[in-house]
Amino acid sequence: MPVPGRPAEPVAVRIAVDLLGGDGAPAVVVDGALRALAADPDLRLLLVGPGEVADEVIRALPRADRDRASVRPLRGAVSMADPPYRGVRSDTTVRGAALAVAEGAADALVSAGATGAIVTAAVLSLSRWPGIRRPALLATIPAIAGPVALLDVGGSVEARPITLAGHALLGAAYASIVHAVPRPRVGLLSIGHEPGKGDRARRTTDPMLADLKLGGDAHYVGLVEGYDVSSGERADVVVTDGFTGNILLKGIEGAYAMAGGPPPGRAAPRAAALLGVHGTVVICHGGATPDDLASGLALAANLHRNHTIPRIATALADLIEVTT
Repeated sequence: MPVPGRPAEPVAVRIAVDLLGGDGAPAVVVDGALRALAADPDLRLLLVGPGEVADEVIRALPRADRDRASVRPLRGAVSMADPPYRGVRSDTTVRGAALAVAEGAADALVSAGATGAIVTAAVLSLSRWPGIRRPALLATIPAIAGPVALLDVGGSVEARPITLAGHALLGAAYASIVHAVPRPRVGLLSIGHEPGKGDRARRTTDPMLADLKLGGDAHYVGLVEGYDVSSGERADVVVTDGFTGNILLKGIEGAYAMAGGPPPGRAAPRAAALLGVHGTVVICHGGATPDDLASGLALAANLHRNHTIPRIATALADLIEVTT
């Protein structure tokens, strides 16, 4: 996944890692954490989980680097089958990691656990931006013509027009700030380009987005289809609900696997950024590999180093009332 470039000067960043999040936890998370620490000498990790698991990470580090990892011992895990509210229990690792960011003990949170639980913990611990009804998960798709910001990919299944309008604002700002697109083109995912195509939510949202000020030089280009996400020719940002977006994302991942990988020189999406809360939160796929976890940690570190979340919030400050 393309990530913002690192600043010229090294900047230390502290990331709270959910050791029990994901299908392969804790082994996959431990391996991913070690790879991330080896790749980034300015990375510091707060390992949130059982003490014996965190100690495994610390013991595997060279003695000179062991102070780069600290521990917040918690033993409560949230399974993929648990309801989202399980994530707000005080004994869970995802809640502990979110609180670490809220308290200033960490600069960002990374988890491969259940998305609903992570989003719930983040919203309650970090709070939403004013006017944002539903935070959105944004994944960067390595399209042929350049990166495409796809959102929502699982933060919320709600498809109300007012929610989709909020996603458009978030995605346009992200494309401008992170992908450095000077005039982001925003499209609404549907089953055809022609006006009137799609379900009631899309038919209502289409004219709403046409009249919406998206900030800067971002502009709405109308309805787009699934193949436009992979080509990148029509839009730099594609807006949809989390149900449809998650299905599309996993379909694209499967297509990359069948084709032997994404376009040359472009990385497949391995993590998604949660937009709309006061803090940097990155969610990895539940079936993440160690490389996926390391990629998610790198994304979180770069988002923090480049002040991405507060920059997006500032960019939208005068526009966000549209989502109230």
